[in-house]
Amino acid sequence: MSGGEVAGILVAVFWAILVSFLAVALARLAQTLRATTKLVADVTEQAVPLLADASDAVRSAQTQIDRVDAIASDVQEVTSNASALSSTVASTFGGPLVKVAAFGYGVRRAIGGRGKDVPAKQTRRTVIVGRAVPQSRRAKRNGRADRNKRD
Repeated sequence: MSGGEVAGILVAVFWAILVSFLAVALARLAQTLRATTKLVADVTEQAVPLLADASDAVRSAQTQIDRVDAIASDVQEVTSNASALSSTVASTFGGPLVKVAAFGYGVRRAIGGRGKDVPAKQTRRTVIVGRAVPQSRRAKRNGRADRNKRD
């Protein structure tokens, strides 16, 4: 065998090994593509109903938001009406009611004399062994002491 024939055989073997590796790689790639195609089909099959359910949920949420918006606007209107009513009642009855109350206080004070404005006269207290004794008890005790002194 000549050198050219040996080189041709080596090239042929090399090409056979290369083609074998490429055939195995293509077979695995085909399996991966089949699995990917099946996975995409399953996801599509499950995603369509989920998207329909999500669309229904969004529509329902929008309906509820519209209802809440209507309720909030009604509450705002009621609040403004109550505020207006409160200010009207305060301006209508507030001033005269304060005047009537002041007049009533003045009449009670005039009829009752000096009333509660003048503080009551404080009783004198005497400290005996660390405690306070009212004036009336001291007077009683002094009365007894005066009797004892007279006797």
